[in-house]
Amino acid sequence: MPRNDWSASLTMATCQTGIELKLRRSGLRPTKQRIALAGLLFAKGDRHLTVEELHEEAISADFPVSLATVYNTLHQFTEAGLIRVLAVESSKTYFDTNVSDHHHFFVEGENKVLDIPVNNISIDNLPPPPEGMEIAHVDVVIRLRPKQG
Repeated sequence: MPRNDWSASLTMATCQTGIELKLRRSGLRPTKQRIALAGLLFAKGDRHLTVEELHEEAISADFPVSLATVYNTLHQFTEAGLIRVLAVESSKTYFDTNVSDHHHFFVEGENKVLDIPVNNISIDNLPPPPEGMEIAHVDVVIRLRPKQG
């Protein structure tokens, strides 16, 4: 086998082992579908994508998987703390691979989501939560559109 092929195979195997370990540490069994979808999801660094976008990537990568499986897997990843859900509209949900504290710009018309570092926004005077409740997280989504005229 040429060195480049061997090197690529070794890199892929190392990556898969890392994904399996990440899944196990999160309490998820590393099934074939989870490993493949996690590989696609995390291979491009921090990003935001919909169920449909990841499904298209899987099909393009010759990994035949149903839309329902992608949906269920992303929700399992969310419950395990591997990704975050970002609902920007009632009909549009993004999954965010960056689980650190941060906020978002949403570019209307382009359906594009951009990260805002948490220290770039100051939130003062939050109302007290109801009795017996505590604030778990504050998500800020700032909607953008091109300037008019």
